[in-house]
Amino acid sequence: MATRRTLQAVIFDVDGVLLASPHEQAWRAALEGLTDPARFTTAFYQAHVAGKPRMDGALAALQGLGVPDATARAQDYAVRKQGILERMIAAGDFPAFPDALRLAQALHARGMKLAAASSSKNAAAMMRLTRLDDGTSLADLLDADLSGHDVAHGKPAPDLFLAAAATLGIPPAACLVVEDSPAGILAGRAGGMATLGIARLDDAALLEAAHADLVVTDLDQVDIDALLAGTLRQQAMSSR
Repeated sequence: MATRRTLQAVIFDVDGVLLASPHEQAWRAALEGLTDPARFTTAFYQAHVAGKPRMDGALAALQGLGVPDATARAQDYAVRKQGILERMIAAGDFPAFPDALRLAQALHARGMKLAAASSSKNAAAMMRLTRLDDGTSLADLLDADLSGHDVAHGKPAPDLFLAAAATLGIPPAACLVVEDSPAGILAGRAGGMATLGIARLDDAALLEAAHADLVVTDLDQVDIDALLAGTLRQQAMSSR
């Protein structure tokens, strides 16, 4: 973060930040019969689909892969993906990231307002099913959950994050967005918020290109004391 600012809330994306979401696998599997699913790589998912609303992601995937009649086929592709995803959720195939849980719990314990803001309409259910050591759920840590909330424009537009800030009653400039996708970083920046990129997939360059204020490969690297004081930086022992 270039300048110090008062931070009163942290807004987390869910898929890829808090939870190892099965979305990427579901999108890939649903391509069977349309094109070679192997072409849907993690790098392609991060660059073209991650963070976008379902229909936007379906169309972007088909267009990016050069599937004929992409616009006409996007609806069916999205429906197929959703069916696969729901079966994966029912099987519990979405482990939580321990570093994200530690960060969220530490911030919650110190009075920071927390929200989830994901384009996925499945994120809320996954968070309710994610149990913490004390028996509560991940959802119980949150002061607001805007997952799947309908907004006029999806990421990279800031609508979803602005709605989360409004629900919390916190000015956008006092919010930090934690995202794993370039579209999410751009959305946070467009809303006037500080942005923290988590590069779990060897994609730090994409997040840096979107001008995240800080990019880390593990959320344990974040200096929590500095964050609470208004400065986003890595802990000294983790400095690059």
